[in-house]
Amino acid sequence: MPPIIEPVTDLETPVAPTRAGPAWRRAAPALLGYAAVRALGLVALAVWSAARDKSPHTLLSARWDSLWYTRVAELGYGYEVRLPNGDVHSNLAFFPLLPWLERAVTAVTPLSYSDAGLLVSTLASLAAAWGIFAVADHVYGRRAGVCAVLLWAVLPVGIVQSMAYSESLFTALAAWSLYALLTGRWLTAGLLAALAGLTRPVGAAVVAAVWVAAIASFVRERGVPAQDGAQRWRRALAMLLAPLGAAGYVLWVGHHTGKGPLGYLDVQAGWRNGFDGGYAFARFVADKFTSFPSALAGLGLIIGVGLLIWLYVTCVRQRQPLPLLVYAGLVTALALCASSYFGSKPRLLLPAFPLLLPLALALARLRTSRSAWVLGGVAVASAAYGAFWLNGTGPP
Repeated sequence: MPPIIEPVTDLETPVAPTRAGPAWRRAAPALLGYAAVRALGLVALAVWSAARDKSPHTLLSARWDSLWYTRVAELGYGYEVRLPNGDVHSNLAFFPLLPWLERAVTAVTPLSYSDAGLLVSTLASLAAAWGIFAVADHVYGRRAGVCAVLLWAVLPVGIVQSMAYSESLFTALAAWSLYALLTGRWLTAGLLAALAGLTRPVGAAVVAAVWVAAIASFVRERGVPAQDGAQRWRRALAMLLAPLGAAGYVLWVGHHTGKGPLGYLDVQAGWRNGFDGGYAFARFVADKFTSFPSALAGLGLIIGVGLLIWLYVTCVRQRQPLPLLVYAGLVTALALCASSYFGSKPRLLLPAFPLLLPLALALARLRTSRSAWVLGGVAVASAAYGAFWLNGTGPP
């Protein structure tokens, strides 16, 4: 087995010229493995749903947030639901890029809005898998790249990657923006960050990665005669481009609602969403210890949070490139410290793929047969859990 290379951390270093062959061919094992895992999950969902007399197609494309996205695509913004307790659920909470793509697909194909969402999600999940491979391959090598993609595929809530949700689209944009940063393609990174900001509120993490990477590059060059003025201008332009998507939508919502620049926060408050530093989540975990059965769930949550912290610390100790650390740290913090529905937190962590790189590196060091057995076993468990989950409480 070839040795695992040291991480690449120089943001100005282009793609290594020794990695010959078309990019798609180099990524092919990862993409084929990813497709196999997702197919296994869909088969499990179909079997489980048939036993429960439910439609897997409906579960994937016309439940929970999928319905809100299709309503935006079909009717535009302005729809809201007023609950008996006074809460107002407005579709302004949902960022527009996925509905725009659903509308575009429906305009040129006979697909319904929900089926268009499934198509977009399917293609985006493959793009996300390829982006994750590209990042991991660039930093740690091809074997680690393949393992990173498969680990992302077999996550317990990986079935969301096959739903008409925005997680796959966002992860694809984030991964390729980070890869563009790692390879010095500043304008591409800024443009993809802007699109990520039009996809989910956590697009702010991609924007932060672009800004931190650019500022770090400027600081390193301070006092050094400029050797490439065009590169500096591209870097500065990337900083300007990156926040346009998120800022543009948030400001539009504020204007649309008449509540000013922070109007989007009021929209999120209607969904009981906000950022409280993790207080609500900590109280939710503490409440689990009021009885013995639920205490086991509380202990599991504590172990899960501890694992996330350990993975992030390991990422730092393994000297992951700064953009990956900034991005993963912010995605994790925003997921754990938000006061949103607690059952959605595993789904909100899906885009934090750099946290998987230490595990991918460990798997890459094993013999291929052993890592295949490990990933295969986890894939079966993940497929079963995904089928059970969607036929039960699901991802709200």
